[in-house]
Amino acid sequence: MTYTLHRGTAPLLVSIPHMGTEIPQELRGGYVSRALEVEDADWRLDRLYAFARDLGASILQPTVARYVIDLNRPPDDAPMYPGASNTELCPTRFFDGDALYREGSAPGAEEKLRRRAAWWQPYHQALQEELARLRAQHGHVLLWDAHSIRAEIPWLFEGRLPDLNIGTADGKAADPSIAQAVVAAAARDPRFTHVLNGRFKGGYITRQYGRPAEHVHAVQLEMCQSLYMREAPPWNYEPEQAARVAPVVRSMVEAAMAACDALYA
Repeated sequence: MTYTLHRGTAPLLVSIPHMGTEIPQELRGGYVSRALEVEDADWRLDRLYAFARDLGASILQPTVARYVIDLNRPPDDAPMYPGASNTELCPTRFFDGDALYREGSAPGAEEKLRRRAAWWQPYHQALQEELARLRAQHGHVLLWDAHSIRAEIPWLFEGRLPDLNIGTADGKAADPSIAQAVVAAAARDPRFTHVLNGRFKGGYITRQYGRPAEHVHAVQLEMCQSLYMREAPPWNYEPEQAARVAPVVRSMVEAAMAACDALYA
């Protein structure tokens, strides 16, 4: 199976599209050796979001690494952030800009299509079907797209990121009341900085599936990995750090759910 899906009972789907770490054996020879450590994965997010099952959420996550194909990029490979450094549908660079592949081994057009069919399409089909199931059951649904990243990556952004980066595609992917509720929940703990629609406004998943007019609201949270794990090999989960931020993330999700429910009460 190219993904795992836990089907919940609440109008909430948590997608973790960059948590996969598998690079299929037949592809491994094309990468530089460093790539096999998949350093740019969204490590350990399943542990941080363990509370989601308690909320009745459906949870979708892939097995394959983003180095094979990026599930949060559009199928036509259009840049998500024009004018900034972007990673592609089939990434060819690490987050520091170094080459992922050995010379002459980057995937061509035919290989990209194969990967899209093998891994991208099944994930998105599962996502669409689960959103449809939950909306049919509840009349509305909240899609929470969960991400994490190193706090400082000069090739992608200047300086240090805020701790909690909330994205609603500049307000197009979720009702403003939902974004306001999430921001208010983040602001209640002054230990963590936050921003709404800053450097990370939401990738393809947030922009494609957040359709407020159809009662589907999407929020992306891109959070600094330093809040809950070690940002270097072996990327250990740090329980004491995680215990401080996990309740804040949970309160943000719960606030979004409550605001979403209020729209259709």
